[in-house]
Amino acid sequence: FERRVLRGAAEHHYLRVRLELPDGGARPNAAQFKQLVVTALRELHGEVGAALPVDVLTYEEKTVSAILRVISSGLVKLWSALTLLGFYQNRRCAFRVLQTSPFLLALSGNSRELVL
Repeated sequence: FERRVLRGAAEHHYLRVRLELPDGGARPNAAQFKQLVVTALRELHGEVGAALPVDVLTYEEKTVSAILRVISSGLVKLWSALTLLGFYQNRRCAFRVLQTSPFLLALSGNSRELVL
């Protein structure tokens, strides 16, 4: 019997994120949200960071939250860029990373929001 453990074998990582806009102004649509993510990467990591393949799998304009997919090697770059972004259309904002996982199915539910 031989036990094998694969660490970091996942090709992609998934993040559930929410954009917090304290003044309650205009919310970005899906295209503007994706552009904001690319802008955050460009500001922190330059053109190389902006070239990082990030996909917006789902986007809810009502809650300004999304599920993002990024290659595993770019997870730290994306997370740091989102964390350090502070403005959207000259208004203060903040990205909150709610969940992250190498498995998309893990983001389908959140045990912290479970109502019994």
